[in-house]
Amino acid sequence: MKIDLDDVEAIVETSVTIRGSRRRTTVPKSVVDKFNLRNGDKIRWIVFKDGGIFITRVRKEVEE
Repeated sequence: MKIDLDDVEAIVETSVTIRGSRRRTTVPKSVVDKFNLRNGDKIRWIVFKDGGIFITRVRKEVEE
């Protein structure tokens, strides 16, 4: 996966915590702030066959 660094706003790293069946990672503050994430919001993980990962916020459905 090629990334044009001119399009990059932030690069951050976090750790994964695995305890028994629980798997957790910290969402960086810059990501929480940028996407205005709140408790209970969902994030979608898309894993590519080449080992790349794309992470995106799941949009809430708007009630009509």
